[in-house]
Formats: sequence, C-alpha cells, structure tokens
Amino acid sequence: MGQRDTHDRIVATADDLFYRQGFDHTSFADIASAVGISRGNFYHHFKTKDEILTAVIDKRLCDRAMMMEGWQAEVADPLGRIERFIDILLVNGDKIRQHGCPIGTLTSELAKLNHAAQPQAVQLFSLFRTWLARQFEGLGRSEDADRLALELLSRSQGAATLYNAFHDRDFLNREVAAMKNWLRTVAATSRAEN
Repeated sequence: MGQRDTHDRIVATADDLFYRQGFDHTSFADIASAVGISRGNFYHHFKTKDEILTAVIDKRLCDRAMMMEGWQAEVADPLGRIERFIDILLVNGDKIRQHGCPIGTLTSELAKLNHAAQPQAVQLFSLFRTWLARQFEGLGRSEDADRLALELLSRSQGAATLYNAFHDRDFLNREVAAMKNWLRTVAATSRAEN
C-alpha cells in the first residue's frame, strides 16, 4: 500500500470514528488500530490529532461539494436540487438516528471544546448555505435567498437533532414532507410575483 493510500485510509477512518465516537473521545490509538497500522507509521502521516481533524474537515468539504455538483448535473431545476438536499435526512436516516448529523455534531462538539478548528467546521454549513442560496436565487428569490437558505438549514438540523433524540421515523418523514411543502410554497410565491 502506498503512502497516499495509507494517508487517505487514516483520514477516512478518522472521519468515521469522529462521527461515531466524537472527536474528543477518539484517540490516535483508536485510529491506528482501526486502520491496522503501527503508531510509528501513523505518526509518519500525522503528528497531531488536530492535523487529522483538519484533514477530516477538508474531506467532508470536498465530499459535500462533489455531492452538490452531482445534484447540479443530475437535476435541471433549482426546486428539484433543493429537494435533493432535504432528502439527505431520509438517505442518511439510519446514521442520523444513531449518531446525529455529521456536520452538526462536529460543529457543536468543537464549540464546546472551544477548539481552534471550530470556524473551519462551520465552513461545512457555509458550503450548504451558499449553495442553497444560489438555488433560491434560481427560484427567483434573490432578495431573501440567504434567509431562506438559513431557514431550511435550521429546519433540517432541528429535524436531524430530534430524530436522533426520539428515533421516530414517522416524525422524520413528516418533517421532510413539511419542508418540501414549504419549499413548493416558496417556489409558487416566486412564480406569482414574477
């Protein structure tokens, strides 16, 4: 296995462990053991846990950007692309039920720790915020696109948090349907005003 492959496996494994166990509760030894490498080999790639955290956040940013690029390519209209965003709750429902939203949980944990990387983690929300605002602009809502993007982010985070707390799939399904109904109302209002 090459150096780059080992590096990428460490980052992917750390990403998974930080999500499932939390950043603070995941040690170098946990990551090295899960990857199947010695601690010495591990330190060849990363000297500190903060270096790994930076790499994990960068990976998550890249993964989410690629996901949104895929939506752009696959779905012709902004309404359909925003619905894809909403559907993340259902697609990742089992993971959210067990561990919460990967972005929300990391951002919250780093804030509690007063960790220097917390602003970097917030970039994950900013990525979605900017992308959603562009979609709302495409629906003809340029003046309030950012407000609508934040409202949808807030609703999706609230639904993820409560689903993680109560494990009620019917609740999650109702919230997804309510967000889509809200979205259709926003889109219809835009068409009526234009």
